Amino acid sequence: MIKDVIVNLALNKSRDSVRDYAITVARTFDAHLAGVVFADGANLPVFLAPEFPSSLIADILAENRKAARSAVERFEAAVKGSLLSVEHRLVEAPPSFSEMARRYDLSVVMQSDNSNGVYNDVLIEATLFESGRPVIVVPYIQKEGMNLDRIVCCWDGSRAAARAINDALPLLQKARTVELLIVTNKKTGNGQEIRGVEIGSHLARHGIKVEVEILPAADIDVANVILSRVAECSASMIVMGGYGHSRVREFILGGATRGVLTTMTVPVFISH
Repeated sequence: MIKDVIVNLALNKSRDSVRDYAITVARTFDAHLAGVVFADGANLPVFLAPEFPSSLIADILAENRKAARSAVERFEAAVKGSLLSVEHRLVEAPPSFSEMARRYDLSVVMQSDNSNGVYNDVLIEATLFESGRPVIVVPYIQKEGMNLDRIVCCWDGSRAAARAINDALPLLQKARTVELLIVTNKKTGNGQEIRGVEIGSHLARHGIKVEVEILPAADIDVANVILSRVAECSASMIVMGGYGHSRVREFILGGATRGVLTTMTVPVFISH
């Protein structure tokens, strides 16, 4: 069940679509919604070097705090009269968003839009790999709210894919159509996994009837095949496992996962 949702509020008003999407998620599941915004310097430009004048850094921090307060005010205005259970938090010190997300059923964050100054890759990776909870990444071009008409679930028999589909069960049970997309390549599992027999039977026991689509692809083309299929069938959401590679104490996203999150056009529900 999804009863507790947390959203990372954008400082810039032009990015409030992530807030609006999270509101529709909470409404869909009659869930509590927490809007969180950070004013602790996490959004300082990455090019600021230690030799920059402290006065300049202080001015930028002051602007961050002002923008954060404005984001909270916009959040309150957006949920006013909605009858939703809501709260907001303006964070000026730790914990991080990923730590906070451990206390919620689902996180909602915006896709990076580097060309327009939205650098959310680190936030997405940290939330995915450190929270232990699923994340919905919302495209920066998203205009409409949560739409569960057709969900494409990526399946390769892996632990991450199983986790994602299990975490997404509340969404799949509300969806009009669920498609199990199997991209076949050298990494694909046994014959039954390729046909989707076992996972299809499992989902049927949860009252979810799936359509199965099997498409071939080279390893480097998996993301493109997924996104092409999503466009072809007019899917409204992708469910997929979040794959990563260890980098000392951190994780970095795998190629297919990064490819989907970089060029996505619909929300992606992702778990690790």
